[in-house]
Amino acid sequence: MGVRHAVVAGGGIGGLAAAVALNRRGWGVTVCERAPVLTGIGAGIVLAPNALRALDSIGLGPDVWAGDALLGPVGLRTPDGTWLSRTGAGATSSRHGPPARAVHRGSLIDALAAALPPGVVHLGVAVTGVDDTGNTGDRADTVVVRTSAGDLRADVVVAADGVRSGLRGQLFPRHPGLRHAGEAGWRAVLPGFGPPPRSAAETWGRGERFGIVPLVDGRIYVYATAAGPGTKPADHHAELIRRFGAWHDPIPALLDRLGRRNPDPVRVLHHDFYELASPLPR
Repeated sequence: MGVRHAVVAGGGIGGLAAAVALNRRGWGVTVCERAPVLTGIGAGIVLAPNALRALDSIGLGPDVWAGDALLGPVGLRTPDGTWLSRTGAGATSSRHGPPARAVHRGSLIDALAAALPPGVVHLGVAVTGVDDTGNTGDRADTVVVRTSAGDLRADVVVAADGVRSGLRGQLFPRHPGLRHAGEAGWRAVLPGFGPPPRSAAETWGRGERFGIVPLVDGRIYVYATAAGPGTKPADHHAELIRRFGAWHDPIPALLDRLGRRNPDPVRVLHHDFYELASPLPR
């Protein structure tokens, strides 16, 4: 039996992790990513103990995530700073394994891509569909993967092509698909100058949240959400100050770092949130 071949649609975290795992098990893998570059779009992501164990199982062990683990209490607060709940990082790691690390999504993308052999990831190539009809001959169990760069044959296709997955729509054409989740959010990564926050926390207000997560490289990931329709404010910084400027320290100081007076402008991402309200049939 020859080497089995998998085509992965999508070069994000899920697609690249699947490709690394399959490659380590001896599969031939082709990753098709429609974007022209792997930019690591996004902000921060917390790698909890179970995620770190999963990454270690595909060769991305502790050495990859150099830097400080999340220190101090991690938990929920009210806008005046009162803790609703908190858990020490030490207690979490003693119970669940390696202490959590918070990294930039771009760093995680880079580490996953670097774990693949050259030539596996094909950039600027979109998967447009999968055809499993009419297979004959020695490879009757394979499917034809339609891409913008030509057809590929595969024993397995991994649909990791994002929240608006075209392959999901092909597989489940009667599924209602996405719906707006009733929230929109802001994300940014701040440079690590000035006193860093002592711990990671999420603060809950009425229909609003603000999160602070120190990253392993010294930067600070901040995010905020607001309930309601996803209107896009003309000035994101002014909107964040209006909503969160009177909340507990260090939120006002962090918002000040986002200001237009900052000599090193910080990009603020703003997106509506969508969800699959109905489970997929399988």
